[in-house]
Amino acid sequence: MNEIEKTTSSASGQGLPPTAALSSLFLCILFGANAVAIKISLGGLGVFTSAGLRFGLAAATIWCWARLTGKPLSLNRKQRLQLAPLGLIFFVQLSLFYLGIDRTTASHGTLITNALPFVVMVLAHVFLVDDRISWRKVGGLVLGFTGVVLLFIDSIGLTAEVVQGDLLVLLAVVVWGSNAVYSKRIIAAFQPLQFTVYPMLMAAPLFLMCGVFVDPVMIKHFDTTIAAALFYQTFVTAAFGMVAWNTLIKRYGATALHAFVFVMPISGVTLGVLLLGEPLTVNLVAAIIFVSLGLLVINRRRPPLSR
Repeated sequence: MNEIEKTTSSASGQGLPPTAALSSLFLCILFGANAVAIKISLGGLGVFTSAGLRFGLAAATIWCWARLTGKPLSLNRKQRLQLAPLGLIFFVQLSLFYLGIDRTTASHGTLITNALPFVVMVLAHVFLVDDRISWRKVGGLVLGFTGVVLLFIDSIGLTAEVVQGDLLVLLAVVVWGSNAVYSKRIIAAFQPLQFTVYPMLMAAPLFLMCGVFVDPVMIKHFDTTIAAALFYQTFVTAAFGMVAWNTLIKRYGATALHAFVFVMPISGVTLGVLLLGEPLTVNLVAAIIFVSLGLLVINRRRPPLSR
């Protein structure tokens, strides 16, 4: 078990205290709404410009906060070599994700993104000898990917561009899963803040360069709505959200917190329908149910054995 997943025996045995449980639930709602905020910002910013501004500002904010609070950020040579691939993978996965969200709906993007735990589970089974798939996890895997399949066969509003966007987001999730498996192999040697900020610092300049040379227009228009969406992605989720999530993980353990991740697809789809007017189809509702059930199944903790 790596350092981020370690927790005290009392926390793992008794579950989260009410304040931590509410905080975890609140953060999952915030993370679920992220695709909606990205979709809004892409209405006024180029794909790579939006990503570059978000992660550049988030990295600068976290860096300043870490310096002011005395959190360790310096890396040795071995750590720099280990993190270098993460910066490139981070750039690729987020490029695919933003390109996909630009073409599909926020609802589809949110649900496909929540296939990440299932992808990680499969990749970890193949590449990590101490992380095998159980029959319970197989059941969750089947439920989760059934939900994703339902999105791809939804006949209402499923244009060629939406399908292309869905496939790009799915490809981003596969790259994301590879990132997670690689991270799990090296993360014990790092502090959570180091793992959060350095991939952003490495990827942000690449995003901005692509914004200059690839985006047809870097800034189409910029108003209070675009500014609010960018602020949400940058400071609420990428900065505050990640720091708060990593803090809770370090204190209570990853297993306890991931019991709440089923809230993310519900939050994202609901806000996509309410704020963006996206269609609420039968397939979409069914996909929410299957993905959420799958997440609940794979994250369900077995009760401790009585002695």
